[in-house]
Parts: sequence; structure tokens; C-alpha cells
Amino acid sequence: MFFDDMPVGYTYETGERTLPRDEIVGFASEWDPQDFHIDDAAGEASPYGGLIASGFHTLVTAYRLTLETGVWTEASMGSPGMEDVRWVMPVRPGDTLKVKATVTASRPSASRPDRGRTTILYEVFNQKDEIVMSYSAIHILKRRT
Repeated sequence: MFFDDMPVGYTYETGERTLPRDEIVGFASEWDPQDFHIDDAAGEASPYGGLIASGFHTLVTAYRLTLETGVWTEASMGSPGMEDVRWVMPVRPGDTLKVKATVTASRPSASRPDRGRTTILYEVFNQKDEIVMSYSAIHILKRRT
């Protein structure tokens, strides 16, 4: 889909992905080696009451799920950034994540008529339909010629 195909209010959902313990520990060991992400006993002793996934692992999993939909990948020209990243609830081993995406802003470029900026709110849910994370991303998307 292109910029012109995604008006404010447009929504879509992704498939699902389960995060097993080994993947959570492996990601955190390399990228976010805090004890409550890599050690069961430390997780139990933490305020989280058990091992939890890194928020960054949750973020990249959600991003991958959105890419797998193919909704905007053909038109993507990159992104100038994200806003309002919120980790609402811990993601635990065995949790299954899915994403709901909603276009919240859309603006054609004033200087480059071949593109526009689309802001999408991404809400990440676990298997109980509890929101675990949210963030907004600004996408630069090609326009239809």
C-alpha cells in the first residue's frame, strides 16, 4: 500500500509470534544484559516476579510482525523516527504477541510530491489481549504516480 491508500483511521493487524525463554535470554544476553532478562532467580527476586523480555526485544518483534504484513513495505522510504514508546506490561516467556496498527496522521510532503508522512500508532498485545507496549512511528511512504 502507498501513502494515498492509508488515510487517518485506517487499521490493520499482524500475525502472532510467541517468545520462548531461550530467545528472550539470548536476545537480552547480547543486547540488554540486565539480570531480570537473563537469570531466572534474579527475575524472581525483581519487582517483576520472574524473567521478562527486554523491551527492545518486544519492540523489534512488533516491528518484524508489521513488516511481515507487507502493508507498507513496497512504498517505504524509511522513517525519521518514533515517538511515545511505552512498555506497559512485562512480556514473559511463552507470551504470544500481535500488533494492531492505526494511522493517526497523514500529510503529503510540501516539497516532494512523490511522498508523504504517515504516523502509525502500534499497540502490542499478548495472548490475553492485554496491551504490553505501544509506540508511534512516522513512515515516509511513496505516493501513487
